[in-house]
Amino acid sequence: MNGTTHGRTQVRSAGAALLTIAAGAVLLAWPAFLNGYPLLFSDTGAFLAQTLVPLMIWDKPWIYGPLLHVFHWRMSLWLPLAAQTLMVSHLLWLVLRVVRGQAGLAWHLAVCAGVAALTTAPFTIALLMPDVFAPVVVLAMVLLGFGRASLSRGETLWLMLLATLGIAVHLSHLPLAWALLVVGGLLARRWRPVLRMAAPLAGAVLLLLVTNAVGHGRISLSPHGATFLLARLQEDGPATRTLQAECPARGWYLCGFVDRLPMDSDTFLWAPDSPVNRDAAGQPRFLGGALLSDEAGAIVAETLRREPFAVAMAMARNAAAQLLMAGAGDTLANDHLPAAVGVRIDEYFSAAEAARFAGSLQMRGVLPAAVASALWVHVPVLILGAVLCLAALWRNPRAETRALVLLVLVGAAANALATGGLSKPHQRYEARILWLVPFAGALVLAGTRRRA
Repeated sequence: MNGTTHGRTQVRSAGAALLTIAAGAVLLAWPAFLNGYPLLFSDTGAFLAQTLVPLMIWDKPWIYGPLLHVFHWRMSLWLPLAAQTLMVSHLLWLVLRVVRGQAGLAWHLAVCAGVAALTTAPFTIALLMPDVFAPVVVLAMVLLGFGRASLSRGETLWLMLLATLGIAVHLSHLPLAWALLVVGGLLARRWRPVLRMAAPLAGAVLLLLVTNAVGHGRISLSPHGATFLLARLQEDGPATRTLQAECPARGWYLCGFVDRLPMDSDTFLWAPDSPVNRDAAGQPRFLGGALLSDEAGAIVAETLRREPFAVAMAMARNAAAQLLMAGAGDTLANDHLPAAVGVRIDEYFSAAEAARFAGSLQMRGVLPAAVASALWVHVPVLILGAVLCLAALWRNPRAETRALVLLVLVGAAANALATGGLSKPHQRYEARILWLVPFAGALVLAGTRRRA
């Protein structure tokens, strides 16, 4: 075969790979096509506001909003959705190559179709929220740590960029990445894989420090994160007991509301008449969560000093509850979408885009019923996937497969602790990542094909 023929073969092969990855992306996005628009959540409006208004948003990293803008440019939210689905499809392609020795059209489409039909993955991938990056972080860390021999230099750099952005878009991804790094390092026991896994975590930390310093004037990973911890601890009880014991001597703002605590953490954070958002005189507190953050830090510190065991037990209970919550249902309704997202689309996008948004099944309130028949299969498939993953560890397969399975299981547990334990259990928090369990189990069941 001469050089010209070989070059043409490579071009055809690359073109076939691109078309296959694009086809896989279409399969993974089916809920959006059924809906007639990308799936949205109330927080999507805040991320859009980060660049459209613009607002820094006190409770969210300034990462995902700019990423949305890179693709939508006030034209259409279908464009960032296309980017998300292609990103995940490409990652699945790379995992197939590393685990099986090569990725082919039939295998990739079969995997994407199975993931799309049998797991919660498409309801996360078709949703314009940073949740999509939780599984991206897991897969990218696996590939960086254990798949380097099957990756080009460009692919390695791309994975480092994805992992860096993926860790930075949501604060819960920091402990997730740290857990993956620790366990991955113990598995690899060599410094090069550890450095490749550590680089994105370091980059994400730097990115958060810089953006928070510029936007909030604080060199911090989470300038106002203590408010969220306080919300969790007052509902669980320890922080409420701290307030009852220390008030009114400490002079804390929340001393005036001890008789109303504990309350649901979401109510505490977001309800218009909560102590965070309305003072004792009934006056609204603009950015009340940010205003409370310094005091929240003091209350959380005192609570940890007074009741460390109670705090740890509450976190463990919440993490366990989160691990068992993995449904797609809480991202399908139209709760708060008109006020949180609709106003942004109406103001900053075209009338045609606003009409597409308004005409979606989600906005019309019929999306949950439209997908109900597709949801029942998720739990049995997840259980089967967990069994297959545990069997894979018992069989002691190849290093790449063992790393994939173990890091997926560690990622699921770390994600439950970071979201349920530190915030509040919600269906979407674990649904975004648990689909990796049947994915990894299926790859092990199918066997591997060593590279020639």
